[in-house]
Amino acid sequence: MGKVPPAVLEREKFDHIEERLRVIEGGRNYAFADMAELCLVPDVVIPPKFKVPDFDKYKRTTCPKNQLKMYYRKMGEYTKDEKLLMHFIQESLTGATIT
Repeated sequence: MGKVPPAVLEREKFDHIEERLRVIEGGRNYAFADMAELCLVPDVVIPPKFKVPDFDKYKRTTCPKNQLKMYYRKMGEYTKDEKLLMHFIQESLTGATIT
C-alpha cells in the first residue's frame, strides 16, 4: 500500500524535464507580466550617442571605494544623472559582484 506505480513516476519525471526545458528555452510563461519589472533602474534616460566607457572590472580583489572613484571619474560628464550612473555601474562589475 502507498507504493506509486512506476508509470506514474516516469510521467512525473518526464513532466519535470519538459518544464525545465520550457524554462531554459524561454517559454512564454514567465513569472513576471511586464518586462519593465526587470529593469535595474526604471525610467533611465540614456543620452543620444552615449558610449559606455571601458571600465576595469571589479573582482573583489581590490578596494571597492577605489573602484567607485574610478567609475565616477570615467562617468564624470554624467555625475549629476544618478539614474544613469546606477544603470551603468553593472558594466564595471564582474562575477559575484554583479549580484
